[in-house]
Amino acid sequence: MNNKALAETAAADSRRREYEALAAELERLRADMQALAQHAAPQLAAADPAYRSSACNLLHYVALRKHDLRSLQERLARLGLSSLGRAESHVAATVDAMLGTVAAALGRPAAESACAVGFDEGHRLLRAHTEELLGAGPARRNTRIMVTMPRESADDYSLVHDLLRRGMDCMRINCAHDDPEVWQRMIDNLRRAECAVQRPCKLLMDLGGPKLRTGPVQPGPAVLKLRPRRDALGRVLAPCRIWLTAAGGGTAPPAAADAVVPVASSDWLAGLRKGDELEFIDARGAARHWQVTGEAPGGCFCQSERTCYLVPRIALRRHGPKRRGKAQNSTVADLPRQESFILLHQGDRLLLSRGEAPGRPARLDRRGRVLRPASIGCLPPECIDDVRAGEPIWFDDGRIGGIIEQVADGTAAVRITHAPERGAKLRGGKGINLPLSRLRMPAFTEKDRADLPFVAEHADMVGLSFVDRVEDVEHLQAEIDRLGGRRPAIVLKIETRRAFQHLPELLLAAMRRSRCGVMIARGDLAVECGFERLAEVQEEVLWLCEAAHVPAIWATQVLESLAKEGLPSRAEITDAAMGHRAECVMLNKGPHIVEAVGALDDILRRMQGHQNKKTARLRPLHLAMDFSVEHPPA
Repeated sequence: MNNKALAETAAADSRRREYEALAAELERLRADMQALAQHAAPQLAAADPAYRSSACNLLHYVALRKHDLRSLQERLARLGLSSLGRAESHVAATVDAMLGTVAAALGRPAAESACAVGFDEGHRLLRAHTEELLGAGPARRNTRIMVTMPRESADDYSLVHDLLRRGMDCMRINCAHDDPEVWQRMIDNLRRAECAVQRPCKLLMDLGGPKLRTGPVQPGPAVLKLRPRRDALGRVLAPCRIWLTAAGGGTAPPAAADAVVPVASSDWLAGLRKGDELEFIDARGAARHWQVTGEAPGGCFCQSERTCYLVPRIALRRHGPKRRGKAQNSTVADLPRQESFILLHQGDRLLLSRGEAPGRPARLDRRGRVLRPASIGCLPPECIDDVRAGEPIWFDDGRIGGIIEQVADGTAAVRITHAPERGAKLRGGKGINLPLSRLRMPAFTEKDRADLPFVAEHADMVGLSFVDRVEDVEHLQAEIDRLGGRRPAIVLKIETRRAFQHLPELLLAAMRRSRCGVMIARGDLAVECGFERLAEVQEEVLWLCEAAHVPAIWATQVLESLAKEGLPSRAEITDAAMGHRAECVMLNKGPHIVEAVGALDDILRRMQGHQNKKTARLRPLHLAMDFSVEHPPA
């Protein structure tokens, strides 16, 4: 045998060994997939018939992803075979297809396929489940658009009409805000708009859930700062226009007023005339005067060209001749106390306590040494009992972070580790995240129980906030069953680290009903799992949802700058384009929300021609069609 023949024989032996190794590895994968499905037989039996094969496919995917498949993928790709990278919706069918190809290369008969979901069936199931949950997709766009309703939509029919006309497919109402009366007006406007636009729209209502938040902060002093408008050199461009009105009068101030100052004496106010001068000493001891510039029902206008600080009971004196029956003096009435905050820097100590005792900034001595650390309450208070020393804590959507150093007597001492260089302001009512703490509070609250009858009667979907245990899903399912009548679908809001870690179990519990969905609440997930991990986490949620054939909703801060300020950032456009891999993209409220819906509709239509889930779609490229070699370079 010559050298060429020897080389060919050696190459053939090497290929055969490679195929045999691949066959053995693929057989092990298939055996693991089947074993997990058999082990989870009770969960499969509990799944709704519409989701039973999908539940099996999810278990196959979980078993597949327990392995590091990177080496296997590279070896399959070198042989021109599928790399398993797009197997989510039909896992067993993909592995069986690879086994059949490898068996053919080895000259063996293909094994009998026992896959639960075939290639075409996987895509069909996801489309069917999406239509059941979110309704039929609009023309030339498979990804639906969901919009969170602002309070104004209860009384502004044209807003709801314009949103529906521009492309809204699902309306979202957040039950953490407003009340059933307001929600009903929102829904009435939606039903009216559906008739006018001739487009149906699904309704998701989110239960508020047990939101962790900071307690109130002791309010600041009752002081009002008034100042004229100045240029860069400090020269007055326009005086401050002040509306004087009687305390408790209830008259709405004119739109032209820069500030409203209540006064104690309505008789004194009634005696003021255009051209009068008012004199007073402000809170800093500075002499100031105002000129009365106009009168109107309920008060009068004054103007000031000097900055001044007002506090209650400052004496105001009308300078000029006495008027019969009219007093010369009055005082500033009660002013609202300023909203306060706690300024925190890296290294500061913060005491987190049970209940709603007003929080206070740190108390310092004259040298800046801490006499008493800052403190603030935690709501609900029982959460303090579940935290332990060494656990991380985040405030205000991750703007402030710290480590719990000690827990004693209902108080957790926190050392601030993450804050801007100039410090961060912590106010009352801000969110708290405890990503590693095992909190015992249920996802379903008494307020949720009170809201659920209205939600079940009107909504197509009910959002379960802060879910992280199978028991949370089962509890909500039982409460819906107890009410009888309509049974809205449950949407799992994945917004905690534990919910992400338990997602396969949560999906299996939700699949006990014929309709369910998942919302990827990326804002809280970023805080809980770490901002650097968010891209990875949101991908994994998308993969698991596709494997379960469960529709996913891509949420939080999509086109937020466009919705709020009228101009998107480049990063937001890219993020919105990534959202087309979900079955629905959610926009939050803002003054420019109608324009944001139109922009998102355009982005999603364009991206649909380029990619479906993880699969690139090779439509003709305009730049390729326009390319010409008629003029080669010299």
